[in-house]
Amino acid sequence: MAYASGRPGEFAQKLIEHLQLSGTALLLAAIIAIPAGVWITRRPGAAQSVIGAFNSLRVVPSLAVLFMALPLLGLGFVPAVVALTLLACPPVLLNTYAGYRGVDPAAVEAAVGMGMSPRQVLRQVETPLAAPVVLAGVRIAAVEVIASATLAAFIGAGGLGDYVYRGWAVNRVDIMLVGALPVAALTLVAETFFVLVQRRVDVP
Repeated sequence: MAYASGRPGEFAQKLIEHLQLSGTALLLAAIIAIPAGVWITRRPGAAQSVIGAFNSLRVVPSLAVLFMALPLLGLGFVPAVVALTLLACPPVLLNTYAGYRGVDPAAVEAAVGMGMSPRQVLRQVETPLAAPVVLAGVRIAAVEVIASATLAAFIGAGGLGDYVYRGWAVNRVDIMLVGALPVAALTLVAETFFVLVQRRVDVP
């Protein structure tokens, strides 16, 4: 890590850029995919079409999605966030759909029998029961986004991927590891964090 220790300011900047890319994409994916997942549980006719459309994003390689954003958005932070958001949406939507569809109908019927409105049932009954499955989708998306954000360096978005790109260009494995090892550590931290959160919200 001598290369990184000799450039502490640059390394900190690249780390922050990577976290900003990953965090923004994950937040946008949650804002888009969680409401969409809840919506299709109420509309079975639209569910298969929506799921199929989101699933089609999963078959496109991460680098291809990043480069597909270039003609419309150019280089930099914005196209990278858009591409990473598209990559993060499918697991969040699918797990949201599975989580809410998996709620025990008896619990919903009991809540309705107690006089709860549909909004109260959603907020107070279905959401707590579905939360662990939804969080599992967010966890999967977080790991995928953090790893794929490394490729954003190829379209000028910065982040830890700059070290991978720089090392690859000059055939220096040590420089590539300056980017690759922290990315691996971040994915492990994200995985552990969401597992712990899942356990906290899991309804016994």
